[in-house]
Amino acid sequence: MKHYITTPIYYVNAKPHLGHAYTTIINDILNRFHRLAGYDTYFLTGTDEHGDKIVQAAAQANQTPQAYVDYISGLFQKAWPPLSVEVNDFIRTTEERHKEVVARFMDLVNKNGQIYFGEYGGHYCFGCERFYTEKELVNGLCPDHQTKPQFISEKNYFFKMSSYQDWLIDYIKKRPDFIRPEGYRSEVLGFLRDPLEDLCITRPKTRLTWGVDVPFDNHYVTYVWFDALINYISALGWPDGEKFAKYWPVVQHTIAKDILKPHAIFWPTMLKAANMPIYRHLNVHGYWRVGQSKMSKSVGNVVEAMTLVDKYGSDPFRYFLAREMTFGLDSDFSEDRLVERYNADLANDLGNLWQRATSMILKFNEGLIPISLPASDDESWYRRLDDLKSIYESAFLSVNYRAALNAVWDFVGYLNKSVDVEAPWALAKDPAKKNRLDTVLARFAQGLAYIGSLIWPVMPKTAVDIWGRLGLNPNYLTLDFRKIFAMLPYDRVIDPGQPLFPRVDLTGETKPPKSPKPASKPPEKPVALPPGIISISDFQKVELRVAEISQAEAVKGSEKLVKLRVNLGYEERTICAGIAKHFTPEELVGQRVVVVANLAPAKLMGLVSEGMLLAASSEGQLALITPNRQVPLGSKIS
Repeated sequence: MKHYITTPIYYVNAKPHLGHAYTTIINDILNRFHRLAGYDTYFLTGTDEHGDKIVQAAAQANQTPQAYVDYISGLFQKAWPPLSVEVNDFIRTTEERHKEVVARFMDLVNKNGQIYFGEYGGHYCFGCERFYTEKELVNGLCPDHQTKPQFISEKNYFFKMSSYQDWLIDYIKKRPDFIRPEGYRSEVLGFLRDPLEDLCITRPKTRLTWGVDVPFDNHYVTYVWFDALINYISALGWPDGEKFAKYWPVVQHTIAKDILKPHAIFWPTMLKAANMPIYRHLNVHGYWRVGQSKMSKSVGNVVEAMTLVDKYGSDPFRYFLAREMTFGLDSDFSEDRLVERYNADLANDLGNLWQRATSMILKFNEGLIPISLPASDDESWYRRLDDLKSIYESAFLSVNYRAALNAVWDFVGYLNKSVDVEAPWALAKDPAKKNRLDTVLARFAQGLAYIGSLIWPVMPKTAVDIWGRLGLNPNYLTLDFRKIFAMLPYDRVIDPGQPLFPRVDLTGETKPPKSPKPASKPPEKPVALPPGIISISDFQKVELRVAEISQAEAVKGSEKLVKLRVNLGYEERTICAGIAKHFTPEELVGQRVVVVANLAPAKLMGLVSEGMLLAASSEGQLALITPNRQVPLGSKIS
């Protein structure tokens, strides 16, 4: 089994920040998961170093373009090891190996009759380094940079991208998981409802010289996107390289949603024009918002990842990014929230479990992991672990990082509860219950060892630490818990050591924060609101999201309830809704609706309902609340 994962290559007009760190870390996590599962893996990242913006940034820094890109690319290369990111290759578009492949690829597409010379006039955004049509502009402005594009008319070479429109639509429709999550697949198909234009793939040297020379006309350089996308094969030595033959058939790309169109439309049509296999998956994530807006250097809300890593450690930082953001959706970043996650999940849940379980092994069995005898509930113990493994694997294979970690933390919670249920301190007082005590303590050790293995993709340092303290060799980390249990050293004293995650405050200190000074004046009393009026803070507690009904069936014994299965893009849920008198199950399937996504589960007619459907009532009739245009599943209503 093989696995090839890529980040986008990062544009070097700015230093690395949280957005770059997130994309790279989640790719590293996915790569480590595949390594844990026994795959032969290859992980690529790099830097995109050509184009107008680089020339401008270099001029502002009073440097040559080459000196400038060398410096910024170096910052990216230095950024990843402190984040526990391990890559197989770092590609730069100024390297000769890349330039040679770009020229060879372009020459092939040209010989296939898919490139022509022509004149074009259009609205050019220098920030995006691309032409926009009138329809793509928003109030005459670039939708990303909110600046007025410059109208440019010039002769260039064009790629016949429009001729592949029908093929691409058919290709995407036949492969439901080609673009993930599903909402972005719908967005791309939405793009393709309008006529696809041919792609301008060169820039004249009279305007730009910083780029890869066009192999069949030395008066032009290659358009930065046509150049950059080819990195995914130039790093593998296309067309004859051993790595290309080995890894390209299993490649998947991970990108942020702002570069969806080049990767979902430009790149597959380019590959098709070169008669090459198309990549397997395109995984698309949302934005980190800081202060309710997209993180952006231009608005001054960029979070410097390294300062937080220095403060709290790389493992907690990686854990926070993976568990806090639902992959595909936007998420709010704050240091306060990171500290809350650290203390609740890592210090209270996992850290507390480790301390309690290892202390009892030390106290009740002299620090040795007992060799437990077969117990009556062995079958349920192994079934629980099999279920955990299945959910964990399925979540990662569908790039649902949050669901994978939720499954692990559900197991952490189960073991924490088991400490109280089994009460080893009581078992230790009764010699007749020695076998049960041994079984309980052995399961604590087994559970901790398996948790250590499962968290390795996200928190590699903590995983290695846990295995080392249990006397296991971290070179043998695996998803197979039965192999792990066979490796546990039953003749070696475990080392509980220091707390895995001491509680922290916002200073990063592990001591409790000082008590706040008394206020100089008493706090103002809250203003009383009229009956029926709520505050904005109360409203913001309700999380409304767009979902699609995938299944619907009547609830036996109820005249009102319908059992619905709704797809939120990042997960599916069951919702029981009292709408049976207004809609048939057949009418509901396929409907896009709005649901309350953070409502506490409730039991209705013996079924667990995990949310609420929104509908309007008028004169005894119900109407479902639906979005008035296509938006990605899981989109938050705000």
